[in-house]
Amino acid sequence: MNRTRSGKRRALGFAGVVTALTLALATPSVNAMGADGTSTVRSLYDTLLVTMRNGPSLGARGRYAQLQPVVRQVFDIPFMTRLAVGPDWESLNDAQRQQVSQAFEHYIAAVYAERFDSYSGERLHVTGERASAGGTIITSQIVKSTGEPVNINYLMRNNGGIWQIADIYLDGTISELATRRAEFSAILRTSGIAGLIETLNTKAAALTRAS
Repeated sequence: MNRTRSGKRRALGFAGVVTALTLALATPSVNAMGADGTSTVRSLYDTLLVTMRNGPSLGARGRYAQLQPVVRQVFDIPFMTRLAVGPDWESLNDAQRQQVSQAFEHYIAAVYAERFDSYSGERLHVTGERASAGGTIITSQIVKSTGEPVNINYLMRNNGGIWQIADIYLDGTISELATRRAEFSAILRTSGIAGLIETLNTKAAALTRAS
C-alpha cells in the first residue's frame, strides 16, 4: 500500500514537472513581445493557446498565474485604466492610481483565465494590420471549435518603443474600454474609487476560485 502511494506521488510529481517544463518552453519570451503590434498580439495568442491546452490540469488559479505576467506585458494597463476611470482619474492620488491599475490588471487576467479554460480545436490568428488615428489596428480572428469565426481587433499604442494593447474591439466595433468605462462610472458614482478597487479585486478573486 505504501509503495503504491509512493509511486502515485512520484508519478504526480513527475507529471507536474513535465507540465511546468511544457509551459515554460511554449510560453513566448517577454523579449519577443512588443517589437510591433502584430508580434504583441501573437504573443498573447500563443500564451492563450498553451494555457487552454493545459487548462483543466492548471485550474483557474494556475491559468491566472500563467496569464497574469503576459497581460502585464502586452496591455498598456495604466493607459487603459485612466481611460476607463474617466474624469475621476484626475482627482486620484498616485497610490489610488496604482491600486486601481493593479486591480484592473488582476481583473483582466482573471477574465482571460476564466474564458480560455480548455482547448477544443480553437484557432487564434492575426489577419491584418492597418494604421489608425490612435495608433495601429491589428485585426484577428478566434475561430471556435464549431468553425464560427469571431472578429477581434486590437488598438495598439507605442509605449516607449514597445507596442501594447490599448483597447479591444469585439466584432471589430464594440470597444472594451467604452464598456468598462460605463461600468466603472456607475460604481464610482455610488462607491467612489475605493468601491471600484474592491469590486475589481472581488471579481478577480471569484473568477480565479472557479474550477
